[in-house]
Amino acid sequence: MTHPAEVFQPLQDDDPRTVAGYRLAARLGAGGMGRVYLSHTPGGRPVALKVVRSELADDPAFRRRFGREIRAARTVKGAYTAELIDADPDGTPPWLATVYVPGPSLTEAVARRGPLPVPAVLWLTAGVAEALQVIHGAGIVHRDLKPSNVLLAADGPRVIDFGIALAADATAHTATGAVIGTPQFMAPEQATGDEVTAATDVFALGQTAAFAALGEPLYGEGSSAGVLYRIVHSRPDLSRLPEQLRPLIARCLAAEPEERVTPAEVVEWCRRELGRDADAGAGPAVWREVAGPEAAVPPPAPEPSPDPTAVRTRPLIAPRGPAAPGPAGPQGPSVPRGPEERRTRRRRFALGAAAALAAGGLLLAAAWTL
Repeated sequence: MTHPAEVFQPLQDDDPRTVAGYRLAARLGAGGMGRVYLSHTPGGRPVALKVVRSELADDPAFRRRFGREIRAARTVKGAYTAELIDADPDGTPPWLATVYVPGPSLTEAVARRGPLPVPAVLWLTAGVAEALQVIHGAGIVHRDLKPSNVLLAADGPRVIDFGIALAADATAHTATGAVIGTPQFMAPEQATGDEVTAATDVFALGQTAAFAALGEPLYGEGSSAGVLYRIVHSRPDLSRLPEQLRPLIARCLAAEPEERVTPAEVVEWCRRELGRDADAGAGPAVWREVAGPEAAVPPPAPEPSPDPTAVRTRPLIAPRGPAAPGPAGPQGPSVPRGPEERRTRRRRFALGAAAALAAGGLLLAAAWTL
C-alpha cells in the first residue's frame, strides 16, 4: 500500500540538488530509464523531472534516438497525457520535464484499494484509449504502456513516458537479447522482436484494463521468460474478468495485430457501455473515489544558502552618505561639502579649460605657420 504522503521521498546523498537550473524538491520514483524528481518552474508550477541513467547517457545512439523522441513528444497535447514542457537530450545527463500529475499510478491505486469497479475500468480504458489516439497521431508508439505509466488524477487518467522506451532500443544492452518493455504487458510481436506498431499499444491497453479489473496481471506472475512464453503461445483466460468487459478486452488481445480494435473503437465501445453516465458527467466522481485523497505537493526547494567560508570576488558596495574630506583616492574624488567649496571648484575648472583652449590655439597657429 502506498500512502499519499509516501509519494514524495526525500532526496538521498547520491541525488543531485539541481538539474539544468531546476531545483529538486523530492524524489518521485525510479525506473529502467532513470530517476524521477519533483521540481517547479520559475513560476511555481510543479513538474516531474526525469534524469536518464548514466549507462544510457553514455551511448551516442541513445542520445540521437532520445532527441528524436523528444521532438515528437513535444507535439503531443491531449487531455489524457502528461505534457512535455522542457528537455535537453544533449545534457549531462540527459533529462526531460513533464507536467506533474497529482495522483497515484494505477499500480498504486490497485494496491491500495484492490480491483476497480467496472464503471471505473470503463472510464479508465476510454481515457487511455483517447490518449493513445493523440500519441499515435503524433507518429509515436508508446511501447511500454502499463499500469505504472497511467496516473490517476481527480479528473481522469494521464498516460506518461510515451515514446521514451523506443529511444532505449538503440543502446548496447538491447543487443544482448533483452527486450525493451515490461514482460507482463507486452504484445506477442514485441516479445518476439517483430515489428512494433500502434496495435502493440492496443494489446497493452487490454492488459492494463484487465489488471485494473483483476488486481493482478492477466498473464500471471513469474519469470520474464515464462510470462513471455504464455503471451506468445497461449490464449488469455478471460473467465475471471467481469462479463461486461470480456468482449472488449478479447478484441484488444487478439494475437494478430490487424485483428485488434483501434483506440477510437475502444472509446466508442466504452461510452456505449457506460450509457447515460458517459454524458452525465459521472466520471469525476468515479475518479475522486479511485484516486483517493490528494497528497500535498512540497513547495519549491529554497535557494542554496551562500557559503560563509567562500572568498569574495566582488568588491563590497560602499555605504551611501557624505564622504570624508581629502584628496581623491581609489574610491574616486571626494564630494564637495558646501556651496563655497563648489564655487571654488567651478572656478578651478573654468581656468583649466581656458588654459587648455589657449594651448590648443598656439599649437594650431604653429602648425599653420609651418
